Amino acid sequence: MYYVYILRSIKDKKLYIGYTNNLQRRIKEHNSKLNQSTKFRTPFKLVYYEAYANLSDAKKREYNLKLRAKALAQLLRRIRNSVVS
Repeated sequence: MYYVYILRSIKDKKLYIGYTNNLQRRIKEHNSKLNQSTKFRTPFKLVYYEAYANLSDAKKREYNLKLRAKALAQLLRRIRNSVVS
């Protein structure tokens, strides 16, 4: 399985979107400051994820969420309470 996930930084409240084949490991990496793009924003809380059987589908979804504001806005409306809490 492949996962597209959204993390929320507890420090600055901003979101991070990524994909992985091991969600628990990836969250630990982010919170252990092993990721260059997020190491100054730790700790993170998982607020959302989607599972895909295919790597290509997961990459496409991550790409759409990162680069298509409308796709991300639509998702954030659906999970509004999860992102805020």
